[in-house]
Amino acid sequence: MQDTAKRMELVEALQKVLAADRVTMNETILEQHSSDESYHKAHLPDVVVFPENTAEVSEIMKLATYFDMPVVPYGYGSSLEASVIPHQGGITIDFANMASVLEVRENDFLVRVQPGVTRSQLEKELKKYGLFFTVDPGADATLGGMAATNASGTTSVKYGIMRDQVRDLEVVLADGSIIHTGNLAEKSSSGYNLNGLFVGSEGTLGCFTELTLKVTGIPEHIMAARAEFSTVDDAVNAVITIIQAGIPIARVELVDEEAIRQMNVYSDTTYREVPTLFLELHGNEAGLQHDVQFMEEIVTDMNCRQIEFETDTAARNKLWEARHHAAYAFIHNHPGRKQMVTDVCVPISELAGAVKDARKAVEASGLSGGIVGHVGDGNYHILLMLDPNDSIEVEKANKVNEQIVGYALERGGTCTGEHGVGTGKQKYQKQEHGDALLVMRKIKRALDPDDILNPGKIIE
Repeated sequence: MQDTAKRMELVEALQKVLAADRVTMNETILEQHSSDESYHKAHLPDVVVFPENTAEVSEIMKLATYFDMPVVPYGYGSSLEASVIPHQGGITIDFANMASVLEVRENDFLVRVQPGVTRSQLEKELKKYGLFFTVDPGADATLGGMAATNASGTTSVKYGIMRDQVRDLEVVLADGSIIHTGNLAEKSSSGYNLNGLFVGSEGTLGCFTELTLKVTGIPEHIMAARAEFSTVDDAVNAVITIIQAGIPIARVELVDEEAIRQMNVYSDTTYREVPTLFLELHGNEAGLQHDVQFMEEIVTDMNCRQIEFETDTAARNKLWEARHHAAYAFIHNHPGRKQMVTDVCVPISELAGAVKDARKAVEASGLSGGIVGHVGDGNYHILLMLDPNDSIEVEKANKVNEQIVGYALERGGTCTGEHGVGTGKQKYQKQEHGDALLVMRKIKRALDPDDILNPGKIIE
């Protein structure tokens, strides 16, 4: 914001709505809200506010509209495509003070939470009821942020993605009005599917102030496995056959040789550096014994070099901790460099070719990078290390990104399976959506005519 007087007038107005200590222009706090976990360039907001309820968020939005100030909702800052970076300054709404689990309806398998609740916080609360929330993106993100980017993760192959778990959202719109997008019913044929519209909107259509989410009973028995292969083709074909056979696979992750190498250094593991599947089965003990035997036969037919099973909780946790920490392993092992984490999603039949093409692109760039993927649903990621201040390296990384996105779109895939568009994937929207992008722009203009909600994200 260029007009200092206008900024101070806005701050004074915000302080009348919120307590003065919940409206800040402290340089350290502004800096904390200027970036996410990506390599994208940081930008300071003009002011950060910490509302405690929906009414306060509504008043903030009314003031933002009056002063024509951009608003960026902020959860935990774990986004990967600049979704929460306030490129045009303005107001950042931090939902840290709206972090309560409001209601657990265990008989309906539903939970109602505020947007600042983190995944681990919810998990701890639900465990008292024998329930768990199925979306596991790895990072301990907030539920509001996960809904904003339509997050998924390792368990999506069995339980679905964030959009599948949202039963209702309370949303504050640009003009301060408050709406609900759904209800408590298991299904509905009434009206447009507003849940589907707002989930994944990255704060460009409204601010989430409550979420009603579907939860699931904790499985009776859980078994994890790690299967080693000589080639990516064999590993992916094994996954396809496992899914076709109807085995209730809950997680299945592909980790390539370079990612295994980095994980071994960081997590003190000694896994063989070959294409590897990390798998997990959920069910009852008797049924899983049959499924495990069947799965062993399948992976053997697909030239599996070795498969090891784990039922012990500590051993399972160590296995999945190593997988979840893959990105941090690259960061830790490359001090002074930043990470580009990009993702695409392709039809599963195209996955083996996509991963091989991605590996060629990484090697041609000369940058250090690994590939991990939620192969059960065709989603994979490249973890690419670069110096953000080196324009040549940034250009090399962008070429890798463009190549894998182009490969995905040519085969009916998408430029992002779960990270969101933000600004990093914005340039691919026309290519992916065609004239449907015009419909999205009309929706944006209808709900946010002054373009104050996270401007410059998703849609130009």
